[in-house]
Amino acid sequence: MRQAILDGEFAPRERLVEAELCERFAASRFSARVALQQLAFEGLVELQRNRGASVRAVSVAEAIEITLVRAALEAFCAGRAAELATEEDVAALQATAAAMRQAVGDNQVMSYSELNARLHGQIRTIAANPTCTRLLEQMRAQLVRHQFVLALQPGRPAVSLHQHIAVVDAIAARDKDAAERAMRAHLESVLDVLQAMPPSRIH
Repeated sequence: MRQAILDGEFAPRERLVEAELCERFAASRFSARVALQQLAFEGLVELQRNRGASVRAVSVAEAIEITLVRAALEAFCAGRAAELATEEDVAALQATAAAMRQAVGDNQVMSYSELNARLHGQIRTIAANPTCTRLLEQMRAQLVRHQFVLALQPGRPAVSLHQHIAVVDAIAARDKDAAERAMRAHLESVLDVLQAMPPSRIH
């Protein structure tokens, strides 16, 4: 159910009917109810008395708030990755960055977006802080639709690419401060795009 929401199979504000969910996911009513409660806790679903469950729409204003918090946590992870990364870790990051460069060159926007998420995930893994990872993955889930919108902004992938390469280069150089600065600069750029969006744009 979570993956279906993240993949856009359910639209923001779309009602999630228990009977239909049970049939689709071959689950019991109890399991579907528990899943909806968990997804509500994660901020993906909204539960309303007498109205049931629906996919929660995240406003631009809330996306900005989440990104401000995410910037601090992502910068921490980048700094930790610079301290902890092995040669194999660096090679994996550089391979993803190279694939991102290829996706931009080929104008493969969706592939670039997926690689973007992979790179951030790799950095979180290297940082080896489960609490930070859990919080960031929860935030990423809430922002997934805004991230797709960002990826579709004309010229945005090319700008984002250079920012990600700067993060990878700093981690490869084992420069904690530079990695943190590069990641903050990247997220500040994301904030600039979000702040330029119309307030009514929610997905």
